[in-house]
Order: sequence, then structure tokens, then C-alpha cells
Amino acid sequence: MELKFKVSARVARPVHEVFEAVADPAKLSGYFTTGGAVGRLETGATVQWEFADFPGAFPVKVVEVETDRRIVLEWEANDGPPQDGAATAGAAYMTTVVMTFEPLDGDSRTLVTIEESGWRETETGLKAAFGNCMGWSQMLAAMKAWVEHGLNLAEGMYV
Repeated sequence: MELKFKVSARVARPVHEVFEAVADPAKLSGYFTTGGAVGRLETGATVQWEFADFPGAFPVKVVEVETDRRIVLEWEANDGPPQDGAATAGAAYMTTVVMTFEPLDGDSRTLVTIEESGWRETETGLKAAFGNCMGWSQMLAAMKAWVEHGLNLAEGMYV
């Protein structure tokens, strides 16, 4: 069984505005990266994301960006070493995040879909996948509130 998930939300703003809410580090820091984001999401870049509830900056590798359409990221899985003592014990590995942005209703709304995959098929991999699924779902809700209404749902939510 491959550990992966997909979440989505509709945001009542044009696709370019919603895309920029993710690609622009100042905007992303306004509602998602509670410790801040450094670096614009551009193909080949490695940016830093920091979250108040997970101390320390996370390097995020930007694999591909198609402006107003798609962002593909890789970052280190947060499930730790395999529990079975395999030869890969302690070896870090990456998961892949794919974000797509689809214009709706003549570009007055945007469908944002986020998929993540690549965890090891272990108990800790499953726990990490569920945790990230929750995190991306919260990100979409926070983005919708921030982009549509200027509200920061993440403020004070995690710490």
C-alpha cells in the first residue's frame, strides 16, 4: 500500500492571486509558515520554511514550478528511521508534494489541490502521512481565510 493523500479547497479569488499566496514567501508567511518562509518558490531553488510547533527551519527543494498551474516540492519525511532495523535505518528520505491550481468560474475562483506521497510503509510513515494530511488541510483552510478575508487562522493556533 502506497502512503499518499490528496486534499483540495476552492478559494474565491483568481488563480494568479491564489498561486502567489503560495509562491511568495511574504504571503505564505502571513497564514501558513508560522515561523516564516525564506525564498520564492522557483524551479531549482531550495527555500526555508519554519513552523512555530516544529522548531527549526525546514529546507524545501522546489522541483518544478509552472506559474499559476503547478508547484512540485520535495522535503524530508518527518517519520524518523525505519523501525525494523533495515539497512536504511537512520537514512533520511524525501516526500513529494504536488500543488495544482485550476481556474474555476471564468477565473473568479480557484481549485487548489495538494497531494503528498513517498513515505515508508511503516507505522511511523503512516503517522507522518496522517500528520501532514492534517497540516495541508489546515493550510488550505488558512489560505482561504487569508486570501478571501485577510484573516490569519494560524495565529496562536499551534503554540
